[in-house]
Amino acid sequence: MYDILIIGGGPAGLSAAVAAQGRGRQCLILSNPGAQNPLAKAPAIHNYLGLTGLDGQSMMDTFIDHALKMGAELRVGRVLSAMCLDGVFYLTVGSEVYEGRKLILATGVQRGQKYPGEERLLGRGVSYCATCDGMLFRRRPVVVIGRAKDAPQEAAYLRQIGCEVTYVSPATPEGLPEDIPFVRAHRLEILGEEQVTGVRADGAVLPCEGVFILRDTVAPADLFPDLAWSEGYIQVNRQMETNLPGIYAAGDCTGKPLQIAKAVGEGLIAGEAAAEALEAEEAAAKAQTI
Repeated sequence: MYDILIIGGGPAGLSAAVAAQGRGRQCLILSNPGAQNPLAKAPAIHNYLGLTGLDGQSMMDTFIDHALKMGAELRVGRVLSAMCLDGVFYLTVGSEVYEGRKLILATGVQRGQKYPGEERLLGRGVSYCATCDGMLFRRRPVVVIGRAKDAPQEAAYLRQIGCEVTYVSPATPEGLPEDIPFVRAHRLEILGEEQVTGVRADGAVLPCEGVFILRDTVAPADLFPDLAWSEGYIQVNRQMETNLPGIYAAGDCTGKPLQIAKAVGEGLIAGEAAAEALEAEEAAAKAQTI
């Protein structure tokens, strides 16, 4: 079990890891590939103190190297589901489950709107995790909405376990097995009242009982529906604590200005606050045994 799990490998998440590792806490950073981070695509950075003119990829490499040298671990993958049980957080990445005592959200800004019907039918046929929920739909028709690079592999897994799969995306997918039907569509709507009954794809209705929406990232609100938000950003206090015990947030996901300096500073506060909370809990537990 890790002391702190961090979702997001950008400046905020890496800064949080450096701060927490400096206080003797073992951190695991869960992140999409670094090349997908918006910072990595910047040709030059001119607003970060002392590193003016550095290109985004070089800055990202410097940040990652620092966190790894401090002892943090980094896993590349999409967090598909999350839960907290008896004060321990469990995060699913592919077929792996990672455990941690504290959680820091450093997910950046979530871009892109939900599909009509997606939020209303979440948990009633709509899923973000093929390995988590696929067995519920064996021998039943499902639609995979592929918006992530590994979505064709997820569709192949669903077919392998017995689902009747149709793959929908706006572009021809790479690596999709030839025997999985592909529908090219841009405008999508999830249909159903109490349960999913189909997907409307550019006007054509595809009957199904399950819909797997596979994006590059799963929004924090989908992982933790009770998370407090304000104007599209996670609400935090001065210690970067959210309204949910044990969960902190830092960086662009907490609001403007969307700047590297802010992300690094908030990551520092979140990492230290999570480490201090662990120290306090351990001290209290020790006192009870004396």
